[in-house]
Amino acid sequence: MPTLLQLNAFLAVVDAGGFTAAGNRLGMTQPAVSRAVATLEKELGLPLLVRGSGDLVLTVAGSRAIAHAREAVRHLTLLCTDVATAAGRISGTLSLASLPSVTAALVAPRLRTFTDRYPAVTIRLLEGSEQEVRDWLDQGAAEAGVVSLPAYGLDSAVLGEQEMVAVLPAGSRLAGLNQVDYAELAKEPFVRSTGGCAEVFTPVARRIGVDFDVAFEAREMSAVLEIVGAGLGVSIMPSAGLPELPDGVAIRPLVPKTVRHLGIAVSASASAPARAFLDHIAEVDSRGA
Repeated sequence: MPTLLQLNAFLAVVDAGGFTAAGNRLGMTQPAVSRAVATLEKELGLPLLVRGSGDLVLTVAGSRAIAHAREAVRHLTLLCTDVATAAGRISGTLSLASLPSVTAALVAPRLRTFTDRYPAVTIRLLEGSEQEVRDWLDQGAAEAGVVSLPAYGLDSAVLGEQEMVAVLPAGSRLAGLNQVDYAELAKEPFVRSTGGCAEVFTPVARRIGVDFDVAFEAREMSAVLEIVGAGLGVSIMPSAGLPELPDGVAIRPLVPKTVRHLGIAVSASASAPARAFLDHIAEVDSRGA
């Protein structure tokens, strides 16, 4: 019979994309993770992963097994957390998915007060684009996640907001302006972040009839800033959560003002720790109001 350790190792390898990364996530050595997955495959009688020099690929059996593995882990986790909840304790693991531009500024302070309140809860943090966060919630890889509001079909609470700003080469003509509008940005090569920011400003651009000339795409904010700093284009990014601006980069207010409204959403099958975190976020927001 497969064990919880084996199932967790299998899921971590798939989600992290490799045995070493899975070991770091689980606090295990790479050989220990490999043994756990190999033992699971032996129990099931079929290989679950195609191992090679490139990316790991699920076999047909692995593709069928992964959903069942997630459900099994979820039910075992619920067993532990519900029993603890009945005893008046909130414990277990909170799997939380966040956006890189949001984690430090908005999520970390809430996690700090949450863990003070619920010290028996372990936090497992994932970071990715907003689409990845949504996928992780749908697939059960995360029980709570940072999403743009409104989050239709999901229980959610207001986390905060980010004002978007124009990101410009410091020596450009636009950096000499007090504020920059969309039409002016559209005259320059554009560097689009694939981490989720585009979903915020693209509808605004469409509404006012502006199309950006996308010359570069980059996922990491630091990469976008480096490209802009090299004078290769302009971009739009959130003002909160930006890393330290490199030399040659300037930011200016954006016209029309563009704000990203963010919340914490939980999956339909969220555990007690995830529900407690959602309630904590809602409570903090109500006090702030």
